[in-house]
Amino acid sequence: MTMMDEIRERLHQVKENIRKACDRAGRNLEEVNVIAVTKYVDVETTRQALDVGLTEIGESRVQEAIPKWEQLGERGVWHFIGHLQRNKVKSVAGRFTYVHSLDRYSLAQELNRRSEDLGQRTRCFLQVNVAGEESKHGLKPTEVIDFAREVAELPGLELVGLMTMAPFTEDPEEVRPVFRQLRSLRQEIRKLGDSRLDLPHLSMGMSRDYTVAVEEGATFVRLGSVLVGRPPGRR
Repeated sequence: MTMMDEIRERLHQVKENIRKACDRAGRNLEEVNVIAVTKYVDVETTRQALDVGLTEIGESRVQEAIPKWEQLGERGVWHFIGHLQRNKVKSVAGRFTYVHSLDRYSLAQELNRRSEDLGQRTRCFLQVNVAGEESKHGLKPTEVIDFAREVAELPGLELVGLMTMAPFTEDPEEVRPVFRQLRSLRQEIRKLGDSRLDLPHLSMGMSRDYTVAVEEGATFVRLGSVLVGRPPGRR
C-alpha cells in the first residue's frame, strides 16, 4: 500500500468518526473542517495529503513550513498553528490565511502591521490556555474578553474564533471539560453584541481527542498522526 493509499484510508476513517460524533451531538457534518497537520512530514507527504482531497494544511514551525508553502501554497489553505514569535511574522503574513495562536498584543500589532502592508487581513484565533498548563502558551480565560476587544480594533486582523490545546491524556473523556469551557467562553463573548466578535469557529481537538472536541462544538480539528503519520518517537 502506498503512502497516498494510507492517507486516503485514514481520511475515510476520520470522516466516519466525525460523522458519528456529529450524529451524537446533533450537529451538521459540514460544520467541521479537518486541518492536516504536516509539521512532522516532508513536502511529498504533504503533497499526497492534498492529492487525496485534504485542503486545510497546518504547520507550526516557520523554517520548515516555508519550503512546503513555496511548492504547494497555491493548492491549499494554510494555517499557522504553533507559537509565533514576532520576528517570524514577516514570513507568516501573506502566506498563512489563518493564525491559530494569537495570545499577545505585541504579536497582534506586528501581524496587523505586516497584513496591512500587504493589503490583506489575516484571520486569527485567540489561543486560550483553558487548562492552565505551564508548559503551554495562551491567554488565561479571564483575559480573553479584554484582549479580544483590543484586537478587534486592528484593521489588518479578523477575529474568527478561539483555539485551545487540551492536556495529553489516555482517556479523551478527561479533557471534555476543557473543550466545553472554550465553547462557553465563546458564548460569553458573543453576548457582548459586538459584530466584530461573533467568532464563528472553535479550533480544538487533535488526533487523540478530536471526536470529543467535535461533540463539544469544534469547527476545526487539527490532525497529524491520525492522518499523515508521525516519525518514530512522536506521540
